[in-house]
Amino acid sequence: MLDRVVVVGGGAAGASAAARARRLEPRVEVVLVEASGMITHAPCAIPYAIAGIAVGGMVTYTADEFERERGIKVLLNARVTDIDVDKRVVYIDRGGMYERLAWGRLVIATGAAPSIPRIPGTDLKGVVTLRHPAYIDDIRRVLETASRVAIVGGSYLGIEMAEALLSIGKKVLLIEKENRPLPTALDSDMGEVVARELISRGVELHLGESLTEIRGRDRVENIVTDRESYSVDAVILATGVKPNTELALRAGIRLGSTGAIQVNEYMETSIDGVYAAGDVVEKFHRVLRKSVWIPLATTANKEGQVAGANSVRGRALKFPGVLGTTVTRFFNLYIARTGLSTREALENGLNVESRTVKARTKAHYFPGASEVYVKLIAEMPSGRIVGAQVVGWDHAVASYIDVVAAAIAGGMTIDDLFFLDMGYTPSTAPVWHPLIVATRVLSRGRF
Repeated sequence: MLDRVVVVGGGAAGASAAARARRLEPRVEVVLVEASGMITHAPCAIPYAIAGIAVGGMVTYTADEFERERGIKVLLNARVTDIDVDKRVVYIDRGGMYERLAWGRLVIATGAAPSIPRIPGTDLKGVVTLRHPAYIDDIRRVLETASRVAIVGGSYLGIEMAEALLSIGKKVLLIEKENRPLPTALDSDMGEVVARELISRGVELHLGESLTEIRGRDRVENIVTDRESYSVDAVILATGVKPNTELALRAGIRLGSTGAIQVNEYMETSIDGVYAAGDVVEKFHRVLRKSVWIPLATTANKEGQVAGANSVRGRALKFPGVLGTTVTRFFNLYIARTGLSTREALENGLNVESRTVKARTKAHYFPGASEVYVKLIAEMPSGRIVGAQVVGWDHAVASYIDVVAAAIAGGMTIDDLFFLDMGYTPSTAPVWHPLIVATRVLSRGRF
């Protein structure tokens, strides 16, 4: 059926694609197929729901609202089992009732799935994986009776869950196999700042340890690493995610070097009429100029817009790529990064220099100033900015990283950033903004 767009997956990318397609072409029927019982869900809200500080529900729109306000047909608890790209149909299992749905254009937005370590004990009661808000009540029930909880993985989710658990009175162990928290995001010097804060807030931090086994009879009793055994009564696996490509593989859709679906700038896959967006696809990195896999909700929403528009209008929009800009928080400590870390730059053959400065977020005489660490990374000898990391006890950290993200996207150099006409008032920054101070230090005294 040429006048029907079927979207598989009702998360950020899928819902965005469906809404965009319907808005641009109201005459086209748009069907959104979701395996769980909710759409437009917010996985990022899970730690805050656990802590009891999330306001409102875990969804932006219910299925009824999406159908009524957007004119999009929504199939909940409907699992797509196969895609036939020749016949242009999807096969759906709705609780044991099977049906087929024809499509003229298809958008695959199946997201990512938790990456579960291949060790004994991950199937024990008391072991929790965090991915979908539909299971938040199950997670709460596990944690209600737990007093000592191990978080495996110092990822963004691991850090956020550590705060959530501490705030509801749990004792927290955090196990990370690398020598710093957030190892894929931060260099060692910035990771040390985060590690100190974790410890100061009461996290029992175990860096450089790998989980080898989870033990227990009826439920979790202890965990074993390559160094030690620890008594716990619940385990949260925050060991990352992987692209959920099973459907695409069976349909013969090409995967890229990252293991995610290969798409071009129009979100087109290797099969004509099939688009893909969100965590299931690989991304074009705007600094490295190659494909990477960085699953982020902000990116998924934008990719969904592109896929949805192009599914009904042809090549109407392009997705330019990503820098991997992220922000998270642990209590009052804000942690942000964009572009490349020093390690990533060197691994990809770039000749870079970096400097880290410690500054204040307000003028020295203005009350309420906080410390902030800024690390700026530039390619040499051109001075082109390729990355930054900012850690500090002020939400201004988020605006700092946004400035650098814009600078990197615009191809700016150290000189360009130094002379950027940034606003100033004592209540928001020192007269020498911390970003400008970082450029001065990195310029080797030229400024």
